[in-house]
Amino acid sequence: MKIICIGRNYAEHAKELGNDLPKEPMFFLKPDSAILPQKHPLFIPEFTNDLHFEVELVYRINRLGKHIEAKHAHRYYDAVGIGIDFTARDIQEECKKKGHPWEKAKGFDGSAAISKDFVMMDELQNASAIAFQLKKNAEIMQSSDSSEMIFNIDKIIEHVSKYMTIKIGDLIYTGTPAGVGPVREGDVLECFLEGKKMLKVEIR
Repeated sequence: MKIICIGRNYAEHAKELGNDLPKEPMFFLKPDSAILPQKHPLFIPEFTNDLHFEVELVYRINRLGKHIEAKHAHRYYDAVGIGIDFTARDIQEECKKKGHPWEKAKGFDGSAAISKDFVMMDELQNASAIAFQLKKNAEIMQSSDSSEMIFNIDKIIEHVSKYMTIKIGDLIYTGTPAGVGPVREGDVLECFLEGKKMLKVEIR
């Protein structure tokens, strides 16, 4: 199982970090060891002084495939959940300045929180505009829906599958909207999909 993450997939988020909009989906990987165990707090790593939350819709792959056309991509996922891509922003900025990969800023243990439950695609009222939110200490910090993606999930699968085979159980984090920010010890993050609370993470 691999975790495929899409960067800069919401225009306002790209702007808030001073990044150009991508011309094609930009993706990177997290190892399976990045998954935060259910109901476990996230302990802020000692190597960062600027840990950020990034809420994302996460699609679950249910078929093996490669070189998948966008028009057929809907056959390769069956459900969507919600996750947080935790990012050591200070480490990421150092890597970007040096032209280095981002893995140590994005792939550390616990950096991929994900809801235990997923919603089946055929249970959604509008699968092309899935609403989601993140609250920090009960205050809404991020709120958007999937229609705001620059590249929708079908386009993402088409692009990623040109370069690597997608497998049953793979997860695709589809990018974060504007409003990302830092966490501190004692913060509580709650994530909602279509108004239903799906994920809670305490920061230690």
